[in-house]
Amino acid sequence: MFQVQQTLISDDIAHAKFACQLTACKGACCVVGEAGAPVEQRELSILNKAWNLLKNEVREEARVVVETKGLIASRNGGYELACVDDKECVFVQYDALGVAKCSIQKAFYEGRIDWEKPLSCHLFPIRITSIGEYDYLNFEFVPEICSPAVTHGQEQNVYLAEFLDGPLIRKYGKDWYDEFLAACRYVRNLQEA
Repeated sequence: MFQVQQTLISDDIAHAKFACQLTACKGACCVVGEAGAPVEQRELSILNKAWNLLKNEVREEARVVVETKGLIASRNGGYELACVDDKECVFVQYDALGVAKCSIQKAFYEGRIDWEKPLSCHLFPIRITSIGEYDYLNFEFVPEICSPAVTHGQEQNVYLAEFLDGPLIRKYGKDWYDEFLAACRYVRNLQEA
């Protein structure tokens, strides 16, 4: 474990090679699991606006879930997005190849919304746990979801820390990210020495 400012970071994040390959995993991170994506309280109003914009573009099953159970669920003192059958995120859309994609992100790329998607989704497979005044960052490796991305990252020689530069900068800022990247390289060099 190493520290950057008020964050404690698992060494796995520095060492892991990772680069998403949607054609291989089919967007599994949006449909596999036992709970919805964690969301922050400050994201709740944005998610409600996104739902109002996109609800007619998602699957009927998702609309039924939100109508009966709501868009956001409370769990363990936090919040998470609702899911169809406790798996598929309600914002999922499938492309012609059967790849699960986020309708929020699609609307963002199309310029219809100015918010990309929940931060926890953007950061996956990094998960953040708050411990007092510190954030603890961990690589949540789930083989049935992450294996294609690990293989692709190894083939392309891309580290998880670099692959997730955008979401990490979104969360902590550019100065933090530059310090984090330098710390990751230092941790990697220690292993190679």
